[in-house]
Amino acid sequence: MTLTTLRLSEVGQKVTYRARGSGEPLVLIHGVGMQSAAWEPQIEHFATSHLVIALDMPGHGGSDPLPAGSPLPAFVIWAKRVIRALGLGPVNLVGHSMGALIVGGLAATRQDLVTRAALLNGVFRRDPVAKAAVVARAAEIRAGKVDLETPLSRWFEKDESQARALVATWLTAVDPSSYATAYAAFAEGDATYADQYSDIACPFVAITGDGDPNSTPAMAQKMASLAQSGCAVTIKGHRHMVNLTAADDVNAHLQDWLKQPARPKELQ
Repeated sequence: MTLTTLRLSEVGQKVTYRARGSGEPLVLIHGVGMQSAAWEPQIEHFATSHLVIALDMPGHGGSDPLPAGSPLPAFVIWAKRVIRALGLGPVNLVGHSMGALIVGGLAATRQDLVTRAALLNGVFRRDPVAKAAVVARAAEIRAGKVDLETPLSRWFEKDESQARALVATWLTAVDPSSYATAYAAFAEGDATYADQYSDIACPFVAITGDGDPNSTPAMAQKMASLAQSGCAVTIKGHRHMVNLTAADDVNAHLQDWLKQPARPKELQ
């Protein structure tokens, strides 16, 4: 699928994305080290009923990077600018991992831009041990010590070799500096908008795998319990890349989420 280029007039930044279909907009934001192609199972499924737009996060795919060291709020501002530049009005928004943090932040602070919010394998208020581990990994990546084997082993079951190989190619292709910036924002951002999740009034779903050690079912349940109209889904037998490894299940749950009535505009 050909990439489309968008220019953010406020900052002159280039954003690339994949678009297919027509109808109510469904915007997808991937995680650290990935690219818009990671959403192919969702693009193929939902393009029959929606205008599906899969964005390349800053410094990933063909999108321009944010300044080195940019925190999570900078990525949320980026997403706000992209949605405004698309000119489609409020959108259904889905994020995976780091993308889930962005979607959560935007849904909590800019309800006028988000019709529905879905978080796949999202993190929320890590415990001290997990927090220390991910911050240490961020420091190693910033220092140029990139270990791809460890996250791949953590993300996939042994029988998911095809998806694992595909993800490995994306991780290898990403710009190291942009990878470090995004990973640091991911490491530090698990609590940035946590106190504002109770402000999320749109239909909200948090989906994860029961084998994901870092984006746990307990985190999904907590996020869903805070949102005003939230639900949590745990997919059995899968880990971190559920949009690829459990695409049929994920698509079915997202289909149900998209059927939920949007909050009336006058109440937003």
